[in-house]
Amino acid sequence: MPTDDRDDEDEAELEAEAAEPEADEPVTATEDGELPQLSRKVRRRRRRTRPRSKTIAMKRLTREELRVGALMYPPVDIPRPTTRAECREEMRPCPWVACKHHLYLDINPETGSIKINFPDLEPWELSHTCALDVAERGGITLEEVGEIMNLTRERIRQVEVRGLLKLKMGSPSPDELGAELLAQAAAAAKAEEN
Repeated sequence: MPTDDRDDEDEAELEAEAAEPEADEPVTATEDGELPQLSRKVRRRRRRTRPRSKTIAMKRLTREELRVGALMYPPVDIPRPTTRAECREEMRPCPWVACKHHLYLDINPETGSIKINFPDLEPWELSHTCALDVAERGGITLEEVGEIMNLTRERIRQVEVRGLLKLKMGSPSPDELGAELLAQAAAAAKAEEN
């Protein structure tokens, strides 16, 4: 998009925000008793402070691009940490961008596509690089998680709900646990009788 078009859009957006009533102002009826067109509070749209993540689809790359990429970044034989204890003692920011817990990249195992979460930064410029380090800090708000992962608070909430649902579906219900305990007790009682 040319910069001139973007400037026009920014100006139009600022003018639209200026025309909107303030969210804290009460909505009052006009002289003839009718409510204005915007009768509910209008929430201002927050502008993104960071560029959105960028995805590189492997299926869209040509063979030549793949060959050049393989030549530019050959495999490295430096030993990587294998346990969390070893990883915890490594330097920060974490240099192992290919690690599944690193926050700079997400790699889809099914398609091989690479999602760069912070296209405007280099890996060593991130304040948080390891998801495990963030998890060890303890509970944080959705807003803070969103800033760390370059996602919105709403998207973090959706991912949280989906994860909790998967955990719930994978674990047995209390009824199933009770039935299993009763079956074990009955089997133990039968074994004692024999």
